[in-house]
Formats: sequence, C-alpha cells, structure tokens
Amino acid sequence: MLQKRKTEIHAIGQHISMSADKARRVIDQIRGRSYEETLIILELMPYRACYPILKLVYSAAANASYNFDSKETNLIINKAEVYESTTVKKLKPRARGRSYPIKRPTCHIVIVVKDLSLSE
Repeated sequence: MLQKRKTEIHAIGQHISMSADKARRVIDQIRGRSYEETLIILELMPYRACYPILKLVYSAAANASYNFDSKETNLIINKAEVYESTTVKKLKPRARGRSYPIKRPTCHIVIVVKDLSLSE
C-alpha cells in the first residue's frame, strides 16, 4: 500500500487587529507566487498589513522546513485567505456625559504553502 505524503503546510494567524479588507488588499498580491518573491513583495509594500502577513509566511516556511525538510526555493503560496473575526467594541467618553462607540475589527489569516518537490 502506497502512502500519500502531504504536500501542503499551513500557518494560521488569529485575532489580528485590522480590517479584513485591508488584509485582503495585501493577500491578493502574494497568492500563487513563490516564497522568495513573496518576501520581496511584502517587504516593499507600504501597508500596515504586510508585517503580520510576513510573519505568517515565515512561520509557514519554518513549518515546512521543520516537518518535511523542505527547502524555501521549492515553496509557493498555494492558498491565502482572510476571514472576518470578532469586533472589539469599546466606549469612548464624550461631552455632557455621553459615550461614543468605537469598533475595532479583527481578522483571521490562513497561509497555505505547497512544496513542489514533494508533489513529484
């Protein structure tokens, strides 16, 4: 009986405090690209969402090298998704004893990396 090796490795970031739309703007640029090209793109983009996504891409590559002995040159970003999470709601005090609601959106980010050398 042949055993099928798993070729996809993932990293999940939960409750990242930014809007899902702002994270999707960056995720759409890196989906389907190689690992090295993704690192260059994320380091040069001027958005605040790049830093947590860069940490997740590093984490997915570290998972691949530790669990499957994969090299970074063989990795591509197979799937990258952003989901809306809970909204942190606070009240800001205003004039005359009133309060004003503040909503801080959060999101979940999933990065799936595929090793091309394992799929052969």
